Amino acid sequence: MPYVVTELCIKCKYMDCVEVCPVDCFYEGENMLVIHPDECIDCGVCEPECPAEAIVPDTDPKSESWLELNREYSVQWPNITRKKPAPDDADAYKGMPGKFEKFFSKNPGG
Repeated sequence: MPYVVTELCIKCKYMDCVEVCPVDCFYEGENMLVIHPDECIDCGVCEPECPAEAIVPDTDPKSESWLELNREYSVQWPNITRKKPAPDDADAYKGMPGKFEKFFSKNPGG
């Protein structure tokens, strides 16, 4: 059971999760992170570290529409193993609904 990053990460990208991941399974997009589901070892240490509450287990109903997005972009975006600063305006987007339709970017981070 892998963990999944949901739209709550979009425009927040706090990266506290990256610091604690023992297998470095996070990948960075321009304005969100994703988890490679085949690399995730289901340890769960990332979930409580996310200030935006954007990480859920794949058994959570909220994860259904996000599992494939995580799978798709984890092979396109660069792997990230070190925490970077969150965007300056991250707190303004925290908890905002409908972020995928408004702000999702297919571009890789870096």
